[in-house]
Amino acid sequence: MKTIIIYFAFLISSFAIGSMEAQETTTEKEEHTTDSIARVQEIKERKIKIATEEEKAKLKKEIEYINKSLENGWCDEEEAEKRKKEAAKLAAENIKNRIVIITNQVDMDERNRHDGKYLELKLTDGRLGLGIEESDDYKRSQKRTTNDLVLAFGFNNALESGQSINNSDFKLAGSRFFEIGWAWTTRVFENTNWLRMKYGLSFQINGLKLTDNRYFVQDGDITRLEEFEYDLDKSKFRMDNLVVPIHFEIGPSSRGETNGYRTFSTDDQIKIGFGGYAGFNIGERQKLKFNDGDDQKIKDKSSFNTNEFVYGLSAYLSFGGTALYAKYDLNPIFASPNTELNNFSLGLRFDVD
Repeated sequence: MKTIIIYFAFLISSFAIGSMEAQETTTEKEEHTTDSIARVQEIKERKIKIATEEEKAKLKKEIEYINKSLENGWCDEEEAEKRKKEAAKLAAENIKNRIVIITNQVDMDERNRHDGKYLELKLTDGRLGLGIEESDDYKRSQKRTTNDLVLAFGFNNALESGQSINNSDFKLAGSRFFEIGWAWTTRVFENTNWLRMKYGLSFQINGLKLTDNRYFVQDGDITRLEEFEYDLDKSKFRMDNLVVPIHFEIGPSSRGETNGYRTFSTDDQIKIGFGGYAGFNIGERQKLKFNDGDDQKIKDKSSFNTNEFVYGLSAYLSFGGTALYAKYDLNPIFASPNTELNNFSLGLRFDVD
């Protein structure tokens, strides 16, 4: 008997708790519905007020113009009065029609709105609009692919196989590189952001400043270094490349949720990118400055037997939009049978939103 009583009490308790939870859920839904209705009503009233003020402002300008016409003798009092009545009637009809349009538009958007998103009043280019409010940052966070400007610069040099940087034929401080391009970043997986692919198009300038008063001389298929007959104030060799870089980027990202959608952000996060590039050498030139009694400048745009196709490896370590950047050309600067000389660069890279 005691067991039956316990079971009976348990059933009654369960039923009571369930009823209370159902009542609380119903109350929450009712409160949410009440807030939603109040919100929609507020939007309607705000939009109707703006529309009415706009039409009144138009009517005021029209009446001022009619009065000015009357003062200047462009119309008589009877015609002016007639035009004022027509303008007032037009304004009243416009207000009436716009109220109907606003009401229908608000009701339709409220019915079709996404869960968790609320209708916001918008003014765009001076015109009224109604839609789901989303800031530019929010829209960007929802995109699977974003894009930005890439700028990079720093030190440049080139070495033969087994050669030390201390024995390089090119000055460390005077040899520099510059890169500018446009890159797209795509989240590889739909619901996680730990792996991204970064790809784009870049223009590279690789400059080499020669040591020991030397310059490059092209002799048929051979390009070699020779000492110049005068003291050189400048001896610089430059190569311009147009390449397609592709990197895999890994690193953490802050994760959130806005209006029911997942958001990802790599701002103020450490990122590691590794990959490579391939493209074409689109030009090279050698610039010499010296004095043989007069200041002289020579710009030589010969081919110098450089490889037309360029490709290499590159990587970066970044925090936010600033990165330490390195790249290495796998292709030799000069085509066979010349000595294999590979260009490499180290500097800073900036991803500018």
